[in-house]
Amino acid sequence: MDFVSNLSMGFSIAFTPINLVVVTVGVVVGTLIGALPGIGPVAGLSILIPLAFGMDPTSAMILMSGVYYGCMYGGTITSVLMNVPGESSSIMTCLDGNAMARNGRAGPALTIAAVGSFIAGTFSVVMLTLLAPPIAEYALKFGPPEYFALMLLGLSAISGLTGESRAKGYAMGFIGLAIATIGLDPIDGTQRFTYGNLELMDGIGFLPIAVGMFGLGAVLGMIEAPVEIQIMKTTLREMIITKKDLKDSAMPIVRGSLIGFVTGVLPGAGATISTFLAYAAEKQLSKTPELFGTGMIEGVAGPEAANNASTGGAMIPLLTLGIPGSGTTAVMLGVLTLFNLQPGPLLFSKNPDFVWGLIASMYIGNVMLLVLNIAFVPAFVAVLRVPYRVLAPLIAIFCLVGVYSVNYSVLDLWLMVGFGVVGYVAVKMSYPLAPLVLGLVLGGYMEVSLRQSLKMSQADLSIFFTRPIAAAIMAVVIAIVLWPVLNRFVFKRGMKGLQT
Repeated sequence: MDFVSNLSMGFSIAFTPINLVVVTVGVVVGTLIGALPGIGPVAGLSILIPLAFGMDPTSAMILMSGVYYGCMYGGTITSVLMNVPGESSSIMTCLDGNAMARNGRAGPALTIAAVGSFIAGTFSVVMLTLLAPPIAEYALKFGPPEYFALMLLGLSAISGLTGESRAKGYAMGFIGLAIATIGLDPIDGTQRFTYGNLELMDGIGFLPIAVGMFGLGAVLGMIEAPVEIQIMKTTLREMIITKKDLKDSAMPIVRGSLIGFVTGVLPGAGATISTFLAYAAEKQLSKTPELFGTGMIEGVAGPEAANNASTGGAMIPLLTLGIPGSGTTAVMLGVLTLFNLQPGPLLFSKNPDFVWGLIASMYIGNVMLLVLNIAFVPAFVAVLRVPYRVLAPLIAIFCLVGVYSVNYSVLDLWLMVGFGVVGYVAVKMSYPLAPLVLGLVLGGYMEVSLRQSLKMSQADLSIFFTRPIAAAIMAVVIAIVLWPVLNRFVFKRGMKGLQT
């Protein structure tokens, strides 16, 4: 009964006029952001943080989550019509989606992507609804050692599994942790690295860094390399799909939904990996794998389902344990901290209206996106024709005004500009940005949990290895960190030994 009553309460919150408007705006803006090459969900969310900051926490997170899964839909439009992924998780859709467009079947490709995304997105929200409460209830048993191990797991997974180089990922994570130490000591209140500046006593905020690195950094990237591409046209009449299309896509959607959800739950995996796995699975199971890349609808349905199923999966560790599984959910974690809401098991007991209102809004948002991405594709395509020389200055102005309007701090503006340059240079040098932001967000919580754990054990580090849950999590952390060594010297040598 608690489950039914909680979900009913969530829908009563989600169906309020303001939240219906917010979720509509979120999915529309998310679709546009996902469709615009070079921006992506992380930058889009970061740019909108100042707007969300002045809202009610529930409405703000409904907006943010709407943008998040809206981006997953939006990337399909440019992948199919332009052969340019709006964001990284739409890369695999380009292979067969654009080939279908070149064969005169752009409409069916977009429709089956929308249908598959709706089914997969709804499936992931159902799983979120069913699994999140028991996981949160079990996590109530966690103490400071378990929380520290969990946060270390999230940071190590994001840092070690994101980007081209593990070393670069870990370096960015450590920089984020270092920035988090600026300000007042969370235990005894002494000043650290403030250099007499009163504004630094509260530390360097998440907002100017996130907006600078992702938002302003994306603008600098647009200015350097504006995208000028031709968009294929499609009409509503061409969006109709056949029974054969539905039959060929049914099982790929089911498999993609399962792959995407499971991958989304895993810290550090994310939507991009899920689409690669789904595409590989469909090609492996196909009777005609040689035709993939020439316009197979299965190559669109599977990855698009995985893409959207990963969003609900990623929300489970974020809401129940406070562990983001990707750069996008790391930004959402930062937004929660701005509202003094700490994700974790207590979030379900202390703020049930927030949690269940957010979950219910995701059901509504997925229905809205199905309608939007079938009926209004021509309108979205028209918006994509806005030149980057117009779009980039507008985004930059929005970033500047948004960051300044929160605290009316000139220091925040300088920090945003400085970290915008840092973000631009980091991307050019293949340094991932998500670990730095996650290190900044988790740094304070990790320090408090670490020091509380050491006080419990009289400064004995074995507390992290003698408590069963903490020990299991730390074992996973060690495996992630040492994976290159294990893979090179243990597993490969073992395979060679078996072969000889």
